[in-house]
Amino acid sequence: MKEKKLNNFEDLKNIKFENLSADIDHEIFQENKTVFNKQYLEAHFSNKGRAGKTVTVIKCFEGSIDELKVIEKKLKKTIGVGGSLKNKEIIIQGNYRDKIISILREMGHEVKKVGG
Repeated sequence: MKEKKLNNFEDLKNIKFENLSADIDHEIFQENKTVFNKQYLEAHFSNKGRAGKTVTVIKCFEGSIDELKVIEKKLKKTIGVGGSLKNKEIIIQGNYRDKIISILREMGHEVKKVGG
């Protein structure tokens, strides 16, 4: 069978993929399906010990690691930056405290801005 060469995005759009499983993460991030316990969190701004790089640290989380991973992934995906999870703290690259606070408040958490 001769394969058709893809010359533009329209050709790519028409390709039908089979045997692919549904994206699980898409279901996790729908707010009506995931219920979070209300948390009292702190949003810190820091560059100490990070070679001068600025990060936003979310502290004081009480709950399961799996729930924290879902929150971390949603923050990183919504803002479009990298980050990590360490010692029950979410570390987001860059100073995005205001955006993070608004996202967490939409999820039903109480967030306090700490530091500079």
